[in-house]
Amino acid sequence: MHELKVESSFSAAHHLLNYNGECENQHGHNWKVEAYIRGTELDKSNLLIDFKVLKKELNAILDMLDHKDINELPQFKNISPSSEMLSKFIYEELKKKIPCTYKISVWETERACASYFEE
Repeated sequence: MHELKVESSFSAAHHLLNYNGECENQHGHNWKVEAYIRGTELDKSNLLIDFKVLKKELNAILDMLDHKDINELPQFKNISPSSEMLSKFIYEELKKKIPCTYKISVWETERACASYFEE
């Protein structure tokens, strides 16, 4: 089994719904995103996938979020855009383009992240 990881980032504002605390107020983060893919089949160049392709597809998704108020995006209508939901959204979008996507981790601070993967 091979596993690859790339990192990228985006900056955006959000506020949590149904939350009692400071995070119910609009605030922003500089999120770091880690995308993991796994597989056993390598191509003729012995690559699982070209890092350039993986980065391009991930960044296309993050561009939808970058410098936005995430609560105003149609994909998050009436959904609290927590790091958990952001990791699931990015996972589902990347999986459409790269089926061997394994896991997405979204870091909202240097010490706190949420990950989404399917077993």
